[in-house]
Amino acid sequence: MKNGFYVIMAAQFFSSLADNALLIAAIAMLVELQGPAWATPLLKFFFTISYVVLAFLVGAFADSMPKGRVMFVTNAVKVVGCLLILFNQFLGIGHLQAYWLVLFAYAVVGLGAAAYSPAKYGILTELLPAEKLVMANGWIEGLTVASIVLGNVLGGMLIGPRISHVLLSLDLPFVKTSIDTPPEAAVVVIAIVYGIGAALTLAIPDTGARYPHQERNPVRLLVDFSRCFVTLWRDKLGQISLAVTTLFWGAGACLQFIVIKWAERQLHLPLEVGAMLSGVSAVGIAIGAVLAAKLVPLKKAVSVLPVGIAMGIAVISMVSLKWMPAVYFVLVLIGACAGYFVVPMNALLQHRGHVLMSAGHSIAVQNFNENVSILVMLAIYSMMIRFDLRIHTVVVIFGLFMAGSMYLVIRWNAANHRADPHLDRLIGEAKH
Repeated sequence: MKNGFYVIMAAQFFSSLADNALLIAAIAMLVELQGPAWATPLLKFFFTISYVVLAFLVGAFADSMPKGRVMFVTNAVKVVGCLLILFNQFLGIGHLQAYWLVLFAYAVVGLGAAAYSPAKYGILTELLPAEKLVMANGWIEGLTVASIVLGNVLGGMLIGPRISHVLLSLDLPFVKTSIDTPPEAAVVVIAIVYGIGAALTLAIPDTGARYPHQERNPVRLLVDFSRCFVTLWRDKLGQISLAVTTLFWGAGACLQFIVIKWAERQLHLPLEVGAMLSGVSAVGIAIGAVLAAKLVPLKKAVSVLPVGIAMGIAVISMVSLKWMPAVYFVLVLIGACAGYFVVPMNALLQHRGHVLMSAGHSIAVQNFNENVSILVMLAIYSMMIRFDLRIHTVVVIFGLFMAGSMYLVIRWNAANHRADPHLDRLIGEAKH
């Protein structure tokens, strides 16, 4: 791998570490503001809405300048979001207004993440040849998963009594702040982590890739995005990988909240411990991602689809778990299944997108689909909590949906290959 790849990995690690820690801190802040339990998933909803609303813009933005510079700007936007979360202390507003301000500020962080993603993944296709994409995605996903685990742990530790007591007791000379609760102290630390990620992006080398002048007219951008959207969904390999990643990320967003709620209801764990437990499955994702990088070549990417069914079955088994070693094992197994099948699908989608259009535009289409899925699934999950469904019922519905939808995708892929027995020859072809 080229040296620039490792710099990208380091920048991605710190940015993702802060993203995951911030979610835990924001949840704790909403709990402190006494918001309704069913509204907590709205955090992820507000974070994700930027991916959907701005999808037709961020691809052009990512391709308008060297992607290292894009990653710096977007990390800076995330820092601004952190500062907005803290702003309610200086306004002296009531709980309800502060609650909505936290959601709005988290949406600003989502704005930075939405513009960051096409650059993060798009630069891989500029820097590396097609045959290296599965391995690169394995490393990126493995490191991202490590940041998810550590981000959940970091968020839980920062809002926990021991660390937060130390942070709140710090008396910096010449600095007077209104930071007086554990979630607020946690957000300050997380903003610093975002700053480290931004600093690392300055060392990302310019790949030399340049694209035609990017359109700035919103209407034309929307038309261009629509063309890319249709192109990727019509491609018989692109549509399968796009369907899988769309389902996976929607399900993954819900799973994070489900595990936290499940840990509270079934295992009687507090938020800071449940948050750390939700990161256990990420260990499995890292294992699955590394195995996929070693064992699954790009040409065999679609062979991993049955693993998605196994993931759904493993999720259903959670309803009977109370013994902690078994809990850890099943959560790692769920993660391993997820990592093993999503990494090759990501690589295949990136390759087809790069062949059919530009890197930034194809990732923007991918993000749009994945985040529409996240919004829909979070809305459904929020309604389940609003109507007080038992967590076991939620887990079973979620697992059946995963297994059933992956079975349908397998049938869809088989139909495509019957229509064109030589379909796999498209994998690895050069950009037109």
